Formats: sequence, structure tokens, C-alpha cells
Amino acid sequence: MSLLRTTGRPLLASMFVAGGLRSLTSPEEVAPLAEPVVQPVTEHVPPLLDRTDQVVRLSGAVQVAAGILLGLGRLPRLSALAIAATLVPTTVAGHRFWEEEDPADRAQQRIHFLKNLSMLGGLLIAADDTAGAPSLLWRSRHAARDVRRDARLVRRTVRATARPAAATGGLRAKLSA
Repeated sequence: MSLLRTTGRPLLASMFVAGGLRSLTSPEEVAPLAEPVVQPVTEHVPPLLDRTDQVVRLSGAVQVAAGILLGLGRLPRLSALAIAATLVPTTVAGHRFWEEEDPADRAQQRIHFLKNLSMLGGLLIAADDTAGAPSLLWRSRHAARDVRRDARLVRRTVRATARPAAATGGLRAKLSA
């Protein structure tokens, strides 16, 4: 693993582990901010928990678990996607700069909103990072291409050897008769 991945993943994950622990241990601090986002979602998605503090706690647990896995380099692509999935509603709920009246508060919330978007971009890059190994999609495409190439080569070989073999067989038949 490269030095950049070894240091970059824990650095990216650290914010989510810390924030997730806060949400996990003190959901009552975050629940009022999350309420406008959680309520409409829970009405449309029945399997989701119906209490905002439970949803906040679940989101925190996902961030902690996935953050630790990402930091350790275990299942980094899946971990980055899990964190990204929790970051979108967290950002929309926590940094609603468009609702702020005070210009200073609006500017501060906009900075945090854009910071979260930047972290989302980093997570999406981490989710796409194959650590130098080709992805399954790439490997399957190239395997299929290799099979097609081999099939064409076999077909040409059969055609190239069939005509002389047929001519030789016909000549042998005439000579033995």
C-alpha cells in the first residue's frame, strides 16, 4: 500500500470517528438539527427508525464503524461509501446556511457545508480507489476480450489447417484406390 493511502485514509476517517462518537453518545445534542431531515425521510421509508435520536445514533454508529475500518484500510471502498451515505443527510441537516438570517452565521454555515462537500468528494475518490489493483469490472472486460481474441485465433487456425488436411486426405484416398 502506498504511503499516501496509509496516511490519507486515517486522516480522512478521523473526522467521522470523532463526529460519529458524538452522535452516538449524545444524540440529544444533534437531534434538533436533524429533525427537519429525518422526519420526511421516516415518513416515506417505513423500515427506518421513527425517532430522530435513534436515527442520529444509528448514523453515528455507521460513521464510527466505517471510519475505523477506513482508517485501518479494511474494506476501504465499502467503508467510504457507507460514510458518504451518512454524510449527505448530516450536511443537509447540520449546515442549512440558506436558512440563516445573520450574515456571519450564514457565512460560517456555508463554510461548513462546503467543507462537508469536500469531504464527500474525498470519500467518493476513496470509494473508487482500487489501490492499484484493477477493479472487477476492468478484469471481467479484459477477460472477455481475451476469450474473444482466443476464439478468433482458434477459428483461423482451424480454417488454415482444415483445407490442407482435406486436400491431403483426398490425395491419400486417390492414391490408395
